[in-house]
Amino acid sequence: MNDVLQLKGRFEQKASANRPGAPTLAANQRVSVSHLESLKKDLLEMERFWENQVLLSGALISVYYNKVAAKSNRISGFLSKVKKANDTIVGAKFRENSEKHKHVITHFVTLQSVEHSIQSITRTIQILNDEFDGQVDTETFNNKENIAKIDFDFYGINKTLFQQIIVDASYVEKFDLGEGKFNTEKEAIVTLYDTNTDVKELLRKLGIRVSADRILDELTVLLDEDYLKILLREAPYLVAMAVEDFAQFSPTDFHEKFRESSFRISEPTNEPIIGVIDTLFDEHVYFSEWVEYRDMLDENIEKTANDMFHGTAVSSIIVDGPRLNPDLDDGCGNFKVRHFGVATAKAFSSFSIIKIIREIISQNRDIHVWNLSLGSNDEVNQNFISAEGAILDQIQFENDVIFVIAGTNKASTEPAKKIGAPADSLNSVVVNSVGINNQPALYTREGIVLEFFAKPDVSYYGGTPEKWMKVCEPLGEANVSGTSYAAPWISRKLSYLIDVMDLPREVAKAMLIDSAVGWENKTDWESIKLKGYGVVPQKIDDILKSKNDEIKFVISGVSEQYNTYNYRFPVPVADGKYPYIAKATMCYFPKTSRNQGVDYTNTELDLYFGRVKNDKGDIITINDNQQSMESEDHPMNEEEARKLFRKWDNVKHIGEVIRPKARAKKVYENKLWGMSIKTKERLQPRDGEGIRFGVVVTLREMNGVNRIEDFIQQCSLRGWLVNRLNVEQRIDVYQTAEETVEFE
Repeated sequence: MNDVLQLKGRFEQKASANRPGAPTLAANQRVSVSHLESLKKDLLEMERFWENQVLLSGALISVYYNKVAAKSNRISGFLSKVKKANDTIVGAKFRENSEKHKHVITHFVTLQSVEHSIQSITRTIQILNDEFDGQVDTETFNNKENIAKIDFDFYGINKTLFQQIIVDASYVEKFDLGEGKFNTEKEAIVTLYDTNTDVKELLRKLGIRVSADRILDELTVLLDEDYLKILLREAPYLVAMAVEDFAQFSPTDFHEKFRESSFRISEPTNEPIIGVIDTLFDEHVYFSEWVEYRDMLDENIEKTANDMFHGTAVSSIIVDGPRLNPDLDDGCGNFKVRHFGVATAKAFSSFSIIKIIREIISQNRDIHVWNLSLGSNDEVNQNFISAEGAILDQIQFENDVIFVIAGTNKASTEPAKKIGAPADSLNSVVVNSVGINNQPALYTREGIVLEFFAKPDVSYYGGTPEKWMKVCEPLGEANVSGTSYAAPWISRKLSYLIDVMDLPREVAKAMLIDSAVGWENKTDWESIKLKGYGVVPQKIDDILKSKNDEIKFVISGVSEQYNTYNYRFPVPVADGKYPYIAKATMCYFPKTSRNQGVDYTNTELDLYFGRVKNDKGDIITINDNQQSMESEDHPMNEEEARKLFRKWDNVKHIGEVIRPKARAKKVYENKLWGMSIKTKERLQPRDGEGIRFGVVVTLREMNGVNRIEDFIQQCSLRGWLVNRLNVEQRIDVYQTAEETVEFE
């Protein structure tokens, strides 16, 4: 087996050379006066409605698109008098009851912008009637000569705005107030659209009074049933999201008590600590010395013995899972646990848990990996991330931590069911469960999140009737099953990679997912929605080692500008060819915006890896991804880009499929490979500035030859610092670093 290599070197930064040109119509488009008249009628109705209300100092207007709209396809002429239209977006969702995905994007704009848009579309209609016989198609509109002959001063509109209105209209079906269906039967966490108005003052105008302890952030409040009904009756257009607060746990009671525990365990020393946020913990179990327990529940909440079973079982796997389940020994040893009891076994308040988790993370900076095996029985919403998932994503963007979350369960007899909160957290590692045959367990629930994001991330063994998971509960050993018991095994592996092997969390997550994908490269929707990128190998050595015919290396960097690149990877040549099949996995932790709905991630990092073709730095990437290539025009449908290349997803896996008749690759003049990370922003231009990424690359030699020493030598000659991820050496370093030094 070969060691995985860690390459350290400098990535160069370069700003984007692309500059937007004149607006043009996409292929095979046609814009008619009748369509523009319809859009004008919509805007006039919006103007009438918002002029007659007193709650807001502006207008909330939803733009209904005829497709999944890329950022470049969003309106730029309409609603742009005071600010750019993209800067006024306050929400995005997909059309309900539609056969295909179509964006509905909500803006908060001034009435001046609405009036200006009405004037602009009126003048555009006049030009179409006078100059183009009432309609224009792609060929006619994109002909510069046809535009140049128009006297725009005569019509009272500038050329660019006219072009923008036409292009906008080709993507927009209508303007309206928006749509949304919310459950009004129970207390709910409600998020309002950002209307530059204090949320307490806005609700007070409607007769709704909320205390400070019921406000989560500047847009989100906890409302009881009566207040929620008032809000949805008087001003439903203010509500961006509403979710029930009290969530029933997803079922995890597939277990059978069988005998009192007879295990013993030595005292803890300098083992890594994993944080556990769960139900309560029983301090009488045999491994209790390994667990630092903190009860976070209000003292007035009634607690019973049943409240300790789930949390105790989860912590038992993290501390001593291999002893309880010898067949699943992962080689990671034992871990200490800092266990926070935040819920009873009956149900939990999302609002309360969100506040508690914030407090816990802020006060426990020494912990890098957190296990959260709590999950809701309710399905996640198709148009927005849960409040719990969003706060976990925010915490991970702001702190050097990573959450491992159970993928939630359903009853084995239930039909297919979407995963529950907080398993929709994008920055977290979400874990589903498989049986010993590596097939999804009957209780496994399904991703995808927000229709495009790949969740769960991975799968692992969580227990099935064929082979139960053994845990320690308050009454002794027990046989259990559920994603709750798959997640702790992944927490163990991540803590080993981060705390023992001293890898950045971005690299650790990439290595974990890359090991699950293997060489099968099954990243289609049907596969991912149940198993994620695959089943993580049992042994930690199978993540930290590669086969003798493989060169596997990890690299990390920071994105500062549009293009972060390095063109100095010296892949060994044999007989004038590159005899390799390649794959790569990248992970990063972007800033997210829950109020943007389905357009949740603010930053996109697009990965390119392959042979460097020329001195310009053009890369022949291993997955034929050409979305961002600057040298050519590669138009791609936004929905295709999200499906094929995971656009806007924070995990990217690219790879070649192993084929029996695969041929070695051509070697170009400079004999080097390159990596390029293209950074794109959805909202603010600097949301992704300083964002860290981790990439793991594997090169498999087609003829079974071990070329790793050649690769190491050539990397050193090219200025790379090469470290072997040698487990024994890293353990020695870790233990030495954790020793207490006593001075005489």
